[in-house]
Amino acid sequence: MNEQEHIDKLMLELRRGTITIGVLSQLSSPQYGYSLVTMLNEKGVPVEPGTLYPLLRRLEKQGLLESSWDTNEARPRKYYVLSEMGKAVYEQLCKEWEGIVRSLDDLIHTRKDEENGDD
Repeated sequence: MNEQEHIDKLMLELRRGTITIGVLSQLSSPQYGYSLVTMLNEKGVPVEPGTLYPLLRRLEKQGLLESSWDTNEARPRKYYVLSEMGKAVYEQLCKEWEGIVRSLDDLIHTRKDEENGDD
């Protein structure tokens, strides 16, 4: 495996770990699957429909999302929105994420400082 293949594999793992927070962040108002794919891609969080739809179903089954069908359009669409528990879980995940970012930022900058001979 070459360097780029290692990077690609590790980036895929990182994205998988963050996609749930990304999805939850967009569901304070009802969204359907394709609109989520589009919104996330536009905001620099690429997600494939084949990844998103199973995630939405799992989050709904876990009680974090509620869904409803809109049959007024030519094509019925299933809309998802955060449940009350989903809102609470999302808030806690954000706090955890911010802590992780701070810790990793400290680690990365400490290492860079050491490499540059800074104290």
